[in-house]
Amino acid sequence: MSEVYKSLQNGPFFELDKRRQKAIAMLFEDNLSDEEIAKSVNRSRQTLNKWKNDSKFKAAQEHYKKLVVKKDFESKALRELVNLLDAKSEMVRLQTAITILKMSGMMSDSSTPELDEAKIRKANAEADIARWKADELTGRNKADDSTVLVDDIGDAEDE
Repeated sequence: MSEVYKSLQNGPFFELDKRRQKAIAMLFEDNLSDEEIAKSVNRSRQTLNKWKNDSKFKAAQEHYKKLVVKKDFESKALRELVNLLDAKSEMVRLQTAITILKMSGMMSDSSTPELDEAKIRKANAEADIARWKADELTGRNKADDSTVLVDDIGDAEDE
């Protein structure tokens, strides 16, 4: 069983009593009025309204929504995505792969292959600069006459 599924089983929805859980399920289904839901859980409409405004109840509603979506639609959506990996369009295949990677947690929402590549290039350039500075401080570059700085070239032409 995945860690995500385990965390969903221990969330705010399961911390509520059975009446509130039933009310949340019925509210999610959206087939009955608030009055009918309240009657079904043996509470007044005012009590249901009080529950609906409670932060714990709201968190439990969000949790329940994730449970239902995960249970009923996640595997179907993932199967459809896997099928799209064989699409004729290169762009569809790329977007599908990115979506799957994001779903798996291997790529953040703000991440793209191009952005990740640019971050790697930047990190490598910063590492090169840090190595050069370290060599300068330890005197390694001073013994090497082949190191020519752009500023040195300009100075040589001025003489």
